[in-house]
Amino acid sequence: MRIVVLDDYQRVARSYGPFDGLPEADVEVLHEHLDDQEALVSALRGADVVAAMRERTPFTAELFARLPDLRLLITTGMVNASIDLDAARACGVTVCGTTMAGSVTSSNTAELTWALILAVQRHVAAEDRALRDGRWQTTIGTDLNGTTLGVLGLGRLGSQVARIGQAFDMRVIAWSENLTPARAAEAGATYVSRDELFAASDVLTVHLKLSDRTKSVVGAAELAAMKRTAVLINTSRGPIVDRDALVAALTAGTIAGAGLDVYDVEPLPAGDPLRGAPNTVLLPHLGYVTDRTYQVMYQQIVDDVTAWRDGTPVRVLT
Repeated sequence: MRIVVLDDYQRVARSYGPFDGLPEADVEVLHEHLDDQEALVSALRGADVVAAMRERTPFTAELFARLPDLRLLITTGMVNASIDLDAARACGVTVCGTTMAGSVTSSNTAELTWALILAVQRHVAAEDRALRDGRWQTTIGTDLNGTTLGVLGLGRLGSQVARIGQAFDMRVIAWSENLTPARAAEAGATYVSRDELFAASDVLTVHLKLSDRTKSVVGAAELAAMKRTAVLINTSRGPIVDRDALVAALTAGTIAGAGLDVYDVEPLPAGDPLRGAPNTVLLPHLGYVTDRTYQVMYQQIVDDVTAWRDGTPVRVLT
């Protein structure tokens, strides 16, 4: 059995995953992301099993057709919009996922959300650079106490972020398409209209799932409605925020800053204008990248292979 593990950026897959428990398997771990389709096909040719990291690599009908030996595709997570499940089914490919308890999967991203909020409001990255360059106290931070936290999407993750906002004595407001005042109150937030969410937030944090309906839901008009002193945080999915509109708002100073962990294209290309946008803290999609998550994720990848090999696949998506 040939197994290919994609996108092991940190070179830790073998230390986290008990691949030695698959003695009959030839396991190859790739450390660099493959954007080029021909390079990807070449790397995966002859593989019986592929383990894909999140939504980094689209598995389209065309790709499945070019990988006739592929029989099992494992994705980290239980939802992956980059995999054509119908095409996988048509090609006889079983697709399985990995999962964790909801409190764990949301807490790691919620924690990083607050790392970004604090880093942006207290200019952590800029002051770190300044200190290393021999300068001292070059910025003035912004208090959170008494300000308004706006949560766009008050699901499991958004609710965790909202509760932490209360610990900072922030007023927490929320809106999403199906949110109700009662549901918002359960999370300690006040339900407001969409317009009020953008106009009143001092910190606006995005926690929506990406879909056709939510793509570019934060665009030029929404950014223009925000306070000039407000900041935007996105740890959800890049395309939910219009990249060009955000760069324009940051460059013009119509919002005060942004903290981002997700992008339209990942890894973020060298020439992407976000790299040069002012007053930003940019992270390489670290929301789920924690020791505890990796322990479970890579263990379950091996478990998925073992169960599939034994004819009893688990966590099956198709």
